[in-house]
Amino acid sequence: MFTGLVEGLVKVRSVVPEGTARRLCVEPLPQAGDVVLGESIALNGCCLTLVSTADGGWWFQAGAETLARTNLGELRPGDPVNVERALPANARLGGHFVQGHIDGVGQVERIDVDGEWRTFWFAAPPELCRGMVSKGSIAVDGVSLTLVAVEAARFSVMLIPHTLQVTTLGVRTVGSRVNLETDILGKYVQRLLETGGSSGGLPGPLGRLPDARS
Repeated sequence: MFTGLVEGLVKVRSVVPEGTARRLCVEPLPQAGDVVLGESIALNGCCLTLVSTADGGWWFQAGAETLARTNLGELRPGDPVNVERALPANARLGGHFVQGHIDGVGQVERIDVDGEWRTFWFAAPPELCRGMVSKGSIAVDGVSLTLVAVEAARFSVMLIPHTLQVTTLGVRTVGSRVNLETDILGKYVQRLLETGGSSGGLPGPLGRLPDARS
């Protein structure tokens, strides 16, 4: 679980093909201290497993499904990526609950400039926009943002100068592809509406799974 509060902007060191998959190496976060192999770290909002710290870098493996459904397949050496480590249980939740499971890819459609502020419009799949609401939350490249306007196949967010300076959003231009993860609460509401209120086999109080003993 993550919060969408990016801890740092680092560069890709290398991209190594492994059949249909790729091994990615990024610069480590200077303030991270010791990291543990196997821990979850989000790159551009996509939860990956740290598999090596060889040569002082952070190494991850991204499979064909991940490469096809996110913008990680477009990464090249020198490209910036947003990095966030998993949320400690005793930490403040300053953003919103982000799973690191990318729902789809959007595209920068328009950027409106207002002094140092920017309003970004993103084209997005309609099925994702149905789960968004104005003043709700969205993770774009792993950055927790507040939705301003939501339409059938696009949405907008307003970015402060700090966000532009410390995340990939500051280098995104019209046509850039970004990873999108909609709010987990919206997903459950949307699922219930689509099934007419039926739990559809969801675990927990809304839909208890069958007892394994029965």
